[in-house]
Amino acid sequence: MWRRCPSPSDNGSTNIFETRMDDIVKAALKKWPNVPHCYGWLALDARGDWYLRDEPTQAAGPFPQSKGQRVVHDKLKDFICRNYECDERGAWFFQNGPQRVYVELEASPWVMGVQRTADGAGFTIATHIGEPVGAVRAAWVDEQGRLFLDTDAGFGIVRSPDMAVAADAVDANEWPVHECQADSLPARFGFLLSPQGAMRT
Repeated sequence: MWRRCPSPSDNGSTNIFETRMDDIVKAALKKWPNVPHCYGWLALDARGDWYLRDEPTQAAGPFPQSKGQRVVHDKLKDFICRNYECDERGAWFFQNGPQRVYVELEASPWVMGVQRTADGAGFTIATHIGEPVGAVRAAWVDEQGRLFLDTDAGFGIVRSPDMAVAADAVDANEWPVHECQADSLPARFGFLLSPQGAMRT
């Protein structure tokens, strides 16, 4: 299992889960505990895709204006997903051996996939790392019409290809729906879109 970072909506509860971090990564952290953190080289878009961003990509602009190279190698994607965590600031990172690689986020730390069950009678919701989200507390719609879900797993945007199914899920489950401004969500739900930008300020 993985760890959910606390957010303002938790009312003081930390909701800490056992981490998914690989044993080899834990061992590397113990052996080399003081490796400098890395910023700007990895990003997560609103469809749940990872992007590698080299120095020219970063120099060309912030994410997602300048995206970089999409990660397509399945084993690498799985490795990133298993070692995806957040710190006390709500800054998300990939623990790459002893080095913490902070992640630039397009929209939110989680990206939700919503599908109908095989019998068509219900819905399944999972994060971009393939974990079920548990209970849904509420849905949020921003000024661009994007749908977000506040869940036991954390806060995340719904993938655009799943919007029609997600709308049916919202209606069927009678989840509360709130309107919001996208730029208010990081503070409300306790995450940083750009750890690299926060480091520079």
